[in-house]
Amino acid sequence: MTEPAATVVFVDRDGTINRDVHHLSDPAQLELLPGAAAGLRRLCERGCPLVVISNQSPIGRGWFDETRLREINGRLGEMLAAEGVSIAGWYWCPHTPEAGCTCRKPAPGLIFRAREELGVVLEGSWMVGDRLSDMQAGRQAGARTILVATWYGQGEPEMPERATCVDHFVPTLGEAADIILASCR
Repeated sequence: MTEPAATVVFVDRDGTINRDVHHLSDPAQLELLPGAAAGLRRLCERGCPLVVISNQSPIGRGWFDETRLREINGRLGEMLAAEGVSIAGWYWCPHTPEAGCTCRKPAPGLIFRAREELGVVLEGSWMVGDRLSDMQAGRQAGARTILVATWYGQGEPEMPERATCVDHFVPTLGEAADIILASCR
């Protein structure tokens, strides 16, 4: 187990780091969102470990397997590394929404798994994503939350559930990094 980090940033993948192309199934479909890599790089430079937390129901639906998902995540990791970003961990839920598992966001199971496997301290950590389900998972795990308006997040500020699980609402991952870095001073 690694030494616990005071501030870990959990980040959703599709629609937060890269463009959401609806069930991304090919590494060639990956495209970083504007400013995403720069924001993540600033967090890395300040020593904030980044952990990707992602629902991947296409696996449960049989559309592709975990080997393909690892290829996609590997390619995204290469793209981010070329921008000076390293990912401390990749966690995903392979189940469909109907499965009723404890790892699919809004459940916090993936965050708790990362806590156990990486020695993460949840107090002081953050969850950044583009959906209220990301925020709900973060809130249930005790992390602070930032909803970005990069994809689904554009329409979610009006949802009543937002008030109970969103600490900050910003346009991009770059602005989310600003908030996190300001809290670490």
